[in-house]
Amino acid sequence: MDVAAREKKLRELRDELMHERGVAAMGGAPPNPGKIRALRKNIARIHTIQSEEGVAGTAKATASEKPTPSHEPSAEPKEELDDELEEDKA
Repeated sequence: MDVAAREKKLRELRDELMHERGVAAMGGAPPNPGKIRALRKNIARIHTIQSEEGVAGTAKATASEKPTPSHEPSAEPKEELDDELEEDKA
């Protein structure tokens, strides 16, 4: 399902959920008591797909970029440690 179709389906589900909640608020017995829960779950599924695609899109963008190290270790600390070890042995 493409993005436009998902957005359209999400609007339809929200409208239907609003209608079902209105019927319940007016005191009427809904013809299908589990419909509100099913609508909420379907809306959540669409939101989950949208967020996963957003995360996947950013992951692909960051994976294609070469990471730049903020700090490259220098050879000086290693040499200092080697000198200290030699002094301890002597």
